[in-house]
Amino acid sequence: MELYMMNRPHGRMILSSVEKGPLVWPTITVDGVTRLKEYTELTPAETIQADCDIKAINIILQGLPTKIYALVSQHRELLHEYYLRFTLLLNDMNIYKMPLEQFQVNTKFLNTLPAEWSKFVTDVKLVKDLHTTNVDQIHAHLEQHERHANEVRLMHERNSDPLALVVISSK
Repeated sequence: MELYMMNRPHGRMILSSVEKGPLVWPTITVDGVTRLKEYTELTPAETIQADCDIKAINIILQGLPTKIYALVSQHRELLHEYYLRFTLLLNDMNIYKMPLEQFQVNTKFLNTLPAEWSKFVTDVKLVKDLHTTNVDQIHAHLEQHERHANEVRLMHERNSDPLALVVISSK
């Protein structure tokens, strides 16, 4: 993964972001009120570093082996078990000073759910604001539909063989 980072534009900054943590956003005082600078207020160097921080997070997330995601579909993990494992991953990333934006966390959580959840994932993306909603709220919303998602999975497993559909329909 290190070689991949080094071969990217600003590779040293991306690698530094992984090793030392992301940019500590500078503050600005306006009318006696201190606040964090907005992205548009950052200097060019700070902007590049902020962009490299996001690239580093995305590279790490993309670098996770697909086996991790395949485990969900092979073992038919309950939504709650998946949620707990996902929150442990988030906690580990926070420990290593690799915090994610709320939108990134929510999108990653939703996009790694198994196929039987696709209908409910679409519903969440349409109904919830992924920038302000947290994973706990999304989990609570999805948990209401777990029985139906399991029924969809069982139906797909029963009908996974196209020839079985022909046999069933001809009876």
